[in-house]
Parts: sequence; structure tokens; C-alpha cells
Amino acid sequence: MKASLSQQDFNLFREFFYKKTGIEFDDSKRYFVDKRLLKRIEETGAKSFRDYFISVRFESSQKEFQNIVNVMTVNETYFYREDHQFKTLTQQVLDELISQPNRGAAPLRILSLPTSTGEEPYSIALQLIENWPGLDSHDVELDGADIDTDVLERAQNGVYNQRSVQYLPPDVLDRHFTEVAGGRYQISEDIRDAVNLFKANLSNRDDCRKLRNYDVIFCRNLLIYFDDKSRQTAINALYDALRPGGFLFLGHSESISRMTSLFEVRRFPNSIVYQRPLS
Repeated sequence: MKASLSQQDFNLFREFFYKKTGIEFDDSKRYFVDKRLLKRIEETGAKSFRDYFISVRFESSQKEFQNIVNVMTVNETYFYREDHQFKTLTQQVLDELISQPNRGAAPLRILSLPTSTGEEPYSIALQLIENWPGLDSHDVELDGADIDTDVLERAQNGVYNQRSVQYLPPDVLDRHFTEVAGGRYQISEDIRDAVNLFKANLSNRDDCRKLRNYDVIFCRNLLIYFDDKSRQTAINALYDALRPGGFLFLGHSESISRMTSLFEVRRFPNSIVYQRPLS
């Protein structure tokens, strides 16, 4: 098989990948895409890009397409990333949620998407344990979702290198992690069991229908990979996934104010958060 892809091959693949995931690769990502795609073609034994592409498009199990997703998505994160948003969650947002009218006794439901290798949902769990007194009297359900099944498996194992835990306070690391082989750290089984992990794609309607009645959604640094059309689709899906009065946390470089009027912009002391109106 030839060791490179033609521009036509690249265009075919990126259009297909975009339609399936909402993630767009421009020409500046050509080397990144070619390298990973050629490796998949070689590992499957396909004779050419065309043969590989046809088999992926018509594969009923979608197993190979999932393999492509797993190698094409970038998953780089660490514990307590953008810590100011967690402070907003534990110091303002959760208390406001439990005081909303007609709240009832239903558990608070929090979603991390994309969850990547688990640092974000586990950070939320740690922040609740360490910094939110309301955890003693209110039930919380924590979910983590991602399009990449490999990172979900790693998140379930909960083993991290020094870089991932470098910003954790030493006492938090001591209380909730165990040092394992290779100088790595595994988060406690209790915390791993407290987070429900599953696969979800914001560009897939069936997946989006399963995301409902969340009080808080963390969707940080995902929309930057989408074009305007895919971003609008994702914003609508996130709105539908929140219950009235729920809050959406985005990455520090992301803003949806110019794209939609669905959300109210809430300015807290430490961060800006988007809220689905109560009515």
C-alpha cells in the first residue's frame, strides 16, 4: 500500500468523520490524520485507502470506526484543571440548585462530557467530598461520557501518572489515591464506583436522547473542535440535556453567547456559567 494519502482521500475521510462526529479536520491537521489513518489501514490489512474506506462505511458493527475515533481524538487533561470552575460549583451553583422551587428530593445529577481518562469527573467527586458540606444531606449522581471507548476504559481503571495529579493538594492525594507500580496513582475504588461511565456522541441523535435531566453539565474544550453547524447542534443537545434551571460549564476559551439565546449568562465571582432558564 502507498505510504501517503491523496488530497482526495483526505477530503473523503474528513467529510465522513465530520458527518459522524461533528469534528472537523482542516488542512493543518493533514499530517496528524494521515499518520493515524495509515496506521489503521496497515493494521487491518487493507490493500488501499479505498478498500479500507469502503469497509468502514458499510461495516455493520462499527467496530473499526470506533477504532478510528479512538486514535483521532485528543485526550489530554489533569486533575483540578480550571479549578476556579469547581469553586463556583461548590460555593454557589450547587446551593442555588437545591434551593430552587419544586426541586423536590431528586438527586443532583452532574455530567462530565467529554470525560476523557476520568480526571474531570473524578475531580468533581473529590471537590464534592472535600468542599461541599451539602453532600452530607443530598444525593448526587455523577456521570462521565466520551466518544472514545479506550479512554473510558482507562478512566474505569483510574490509574494516573505524576503529571495528571500534579495539581492535587498533597493531603487529597494521600486520602483518595494509592501509589502503584511505576510511580503512578490509582484513585480509590469508592470514587471510581461513584462515577457512571458510558459512551456518547453529541452528533448522534440516539445518544443525545439518552442525556436528560442533568442539573450540571461540564462540557469543556469540546466545542472548539466543531464548526459552527456542529457547534449549534451540540449546544441544542446540551440545552435539552439540562433540566430547567440547570447549569452548563464550558472551557475558558469557549463562549456561546453569540450563537444562541437559549441560555442565560451567569457571572459568578470565579467564572461565567450558562444556565437553562427555569421557565
